[in-house]
Amino acid sequence: MPLNLDAYLGVDPLALKLQGQRMEVLAKNLANVDTPNYKAQDIDFQSALAAAAAASPALGAAGGAGSTGAPLTLSTTQPDHLGGASSTDPNPQLLYRVPLAPSLDGNTVDAQLEQAAFAENTVRYQATLTFLSSKMRELMTAITGQ
Repeated sequence: MPLNLDAYLGVDPLALKLQGQRMEVLAKNLANVDTPNYKAQDIDFQSALAAAAAASPALGAAGGAGSTGAPLTLSTTQPDHLGGASSTDPNPQLLYRVPLAPSLDGNTVDAQLEQAAFAENTVRYQATLTFLSSKMRELMTAITGQ
């Protein structure tokens, strides 16, 4: 019986990729904390992960957490409305942060908020790496029998 590695690993590789992309976006925000008119961006991790899992053949309709079949599509009431990020798009849609206290130079980066988000994302990234490492160890134990 062949092993489908994508189904075995589940959503963790997708989560790891998205967390890495989010880390890049947050680092870019921190690097531009003093840049005039720079607009802070972020990724809606839950939506991006759900879209990526729905687009994945191994996780889509069969094994995605909470999946009930075909992915949902956005409905628009006017032709000028923008559609959301495509579920087949590997890059998540970047969203702009609404500043709590806008600065005079137009920069919307709150350094403390960005550092907290970066630290939280780092912990989640490490946890995902730990889960993947554990799954690989289990697989190696099953293969070698040790």
